[in-house]
Amino acid sequence: MFRSIKQWCIGALSTVFVVGAFDSFAADGEALFKSKCATCHAPHKDGTGPKLFEVRKKWADGGAKEGSIYEWVANWNNAAASDPYAKQVSAVKPTAMNTFPDLAGKKEDIDAIFDYIDAQPDPSAVVAGASLDGGSAVAGEVEEDGLSWVWILMGVVFIVIIMAVGGVRRQLKNVTKENDGQAVNEDLSFGQEFKAWAWKYKRYVGLGGLVVTFALIVSLFLSLYSIGVLEDYQPSQPIEFPHDIHAGKNGIDCKYCHNSADNGKTAGIPTVNVCMNCHKQINGTTPEQQEKIANIYEAAGYDPTTQSYSGKTKEIIWNKVHVLPDHVYFNHQQHVVAGQVDCKQCHGDMTKQKETAKVQPVTELNKVPDNIQLTKATLTMGWCIECHAEKEISSGSLDSKGSNYYNEIHNRLLKDKKLYNKYLADKKVTVKELGGWECAKCHY
Repeated sequence: MFRSIKQWCIGALSTVFVVGAFDSFAADGEALFKSKCATCHAPHKDGTGPKLFEVRKKWADGGAKEGSIYEWVANWNNAAASDPYAKQVSAVKPTAMNTFPDLAGKKEDIDAIFDYIDAQPDPSAVVAGASLDGGSAVAGEVEEDGLSWVWILMGVVFIVIIMAVGGVRRQLKNVTKENDGQAVNEDLSFGQEFKAWAWKYKRYVGLGGLVVTFALIVSLFLSLYSIGVLEDYQPSQPIEFPHDIHAGKNGIDCKYCHNSADNGKTAGIPTVNVCMNCHKQINGTTPEQQEKIANIYEAAGYDPTTQSYSGKTKEIIWNKVHVLPDHVYFNHQQHVVAGQVDCKQCHGDMTKQKETAKVQPVTELNKVPDNIQLTKATLTMGWCIECHAEKEISSGSLDSKGSNYYNEIHNRLLKDKKLYNKYLADKKVTVKELGGWECAKCHY
């Protein structure tokens, strides 16, 4: 191996790149599965949706039309309308599946998802009754990997290369010693040689070890910032609600449905009666729309043919999207009324949101006109305090707001004119300057 170290290294690196290329395809499937499917599906367990292990084989054996499963993933309504087997599958679970128009026609991406799923081992075959997610079938069975296999393989290869080069260096060193008439210790192991070298350069080795230790500690603490960060999180919902049609095309105000946003802690989820205010007269113009609206009628116990209520209602169980920790307090009224924060600052432009609500990434929120430009991940503490530092309560003195709430604060600040003038130095008063960074503002 040492004699052909160049060829060996080239071969090893080629193998790593081939394996890495394969692993990148698997990673794509894993990322797509976790972002679009894992909320409701798991490889080996039934959850909100059925288990997906070898689902392509199951569809083929069940008599599904060729390519039907790919159409199902993109838009199950179209598949159910054209394939009897897909129609049969749509009745298995009471919860309607989300549509993913961005996957339409992308057979390779969908195959990557299925390949990733089929590659997952069955936990029950390893440890009876054990699950990798602590028993939550909805959350998925697969944990995030800390390192990709390609990095592990590359690390192993580089270690072997270093050892091989070290071996060549050792042989050359011994040959040099023999030519100079010096004694050569052939029995000295790599470990013993390393210890001797480390002791010789102990100051540099100690300094390097200290740097590596600090780097590992810093990396550990930085990784903690990613825990609980769920940007782009979008769980499935029992009834599809296209915001772009309701809030965009039809111009329905957000507060018509979320009517407690300006007078309560939460924005509120509309009851089915609110939906029926419109849909008692509007039942859709296409079979697809009529099928979706039929879910509302079923929940309300309404028969559109007789235009009467049966009294047999069905509860709608919505999946929560914006989840804050129990120790965090957030009040919609304080932000919407007192702070006059537009809904789009936190939720994005819902008039263009085709699917039901999701946790918008901060990069998407920054694209919305007039939004405060932030850098921290959505729903994190850094995101909130960054907004409190930038959001202005008033562009000028507080009494210009014409609000009794702010007039009282204005009168109190006048007692300390030096502090008030400091606040107004940038010609605005921010949330931070009025206590928006105090711990008790959000935690009590």
